[in-house]
Amino acid sequence: MKTLVYSILGFDKAFLEKESHGNQELVFTEQFLNENTALLAKGFDAVSLFTSDDASEKVLQKLSTYGVKYIALRSVGYDHVDLTKAKSLGMKVANVPEYSPNAIAELAVALILALNRKLVLGQSLMQTGDYRLDHLVGFDLHGKTIGIVGTGKIGAAFAKIMNGFGCKIIAFDIKENKELMDEIPLTYVSLEDLCATADVISVHYLLNAKTTHLFNKSTFALMKKGVIFINTARGGIVNTKDLIEAIENKTIGAAGLDVYEKEKPIFFLDHTDTPIKDDLFLKLRSHPNVMITGHQGFLTNEALKGITHTTIANLNAWDNNGISENEVN
Repeated sequence: MKTLVYSILGFDKAFLEKESHGNQELVFTEQFLNENTALLAKGFDAVSLFTSDDASEKVLQKLSTYGVKYIALRSVGYDHVDLTKAKSLGMKVANVPEYSPNAIAELAVALILALNRKLVLGQSLMQTGDYRLDHLVGFDLHGKTIGIVGTGKIGAAFAKIMNGFGCKIIAFDIKENKELMDEIPLTYVSLEDLCATADVISVHYLLNAKTTHLFNKSTFALMKKGVIFINTARGGIVNTKDLIEAIENKTIGAAGLDVYEKEKPIFFLDHTDTPIKDDLFLKLRSHPNVMITGHQGFLTNEALKGITHTTIANLNAWDNNGISENEVN
């Protein structure tokens, strides 16, 4: 099968080439998929997309016209794909339903520790020769209440780690994770109660119509003063304008974000010579108690191996019998 791999980022190319074992004809491009770059896929059977790609209705129509029948995603999320349009065009879409949930869970923990213990500020002061500790006071995580929104594989991995810290775990999800409840002490509560009770809130939900801007002015207003807020899931789950307001009124003591709702023109690109024009992002980034990692939660060897293994497996399955077990449409 001839596949055009969009948004190749350098670090993942070698993994894909190794995993394919020469069974797939892969062509790579650093360009993101959009209405202008869809033409590159002319004559290809499939395309492989990342979260930065645009697979909206008009783009899919162009891909279909050029002969593309399959879309292999290199991500769990598929909110960047118009699944209804893909189905109407007879295009099959498959995702990577899971890969090293520990990778993202561990980044969430790293953000909590870095923000709570003010590691970036401490390192900055040390570089200037200022060894005073006045501004570096944090708190023990042991005994604190951790609120987890979404207890799928990543949320569950995060819960187990925080349980190891000696934290009290509460969670919100539309479906309770019975297996997780058998492994660690965990109490499910309403989203409102979670917001009002937790000392740290970590988001691990998929983005869809119901979860878009789940965290907004109303939910932030319920939170304890000084809460640490972590989002390593999807940027669109959070209303950024309302988040900034909650930071400025000190409801949120610190925020650790691996995602941003308008990240596509920003993340994965070198902006050293092309200034970012997103004023909302610049304002968010300017706060000293905000740490933003540019969607790097998946960036471990184990996660990359898992992503590429499933991506190639989806292409192989389509090549062999036209059906993949990971199809989402």
